[in-house]
Amino acid sequence: MARGKVKISFIVDAAARKATYKNRKNNLLKKIDELSILCGIEACAIVYGPLESEPEIWPTPSGVQHVLSKFRTIPEFKKCKKMVNQEVFLKQRIMKAEEQLKRLRKNNKDKEITNLMFQCLKEEFEGHQ
Repeated sequence: MARGKVKISFIVDAAARKATYKNRKNNLLKKIDELSILCGIEACAIVYGPLESEPEIWPTPSGVQHVLSKFRTIPEFKKCKKMVNQEVFLKQRIMKAEEQLKRLRKNNKDKEITNLMFQCLKEEFEGHQ
């Protein structure tokens, strides 16, 4: 059964907030584990939560140190190569939407011309009968 859309807002009830935090955190760590296994990648997570005095680290502190040190050794231009901020992301989405709109307008124009030609042929055919 599909779940309903969840409204993203602060959970006022403390008990519900704690339960949601715990479930979401566990699901996040499970997804990271699955991603690293299925895709053969190195991944780590550091979760600072209001319920624990120490951050939760996945997979292990040494595993996190290995992934972070590997990330730090990557040259800056490679790190930033595919990174985008919100402004760049929105500009890319707008450009993609504009290209799609342009393509749809061209398709509509082509279809209108085709329909117009068929109407002209139909009228000419009906006129000769």
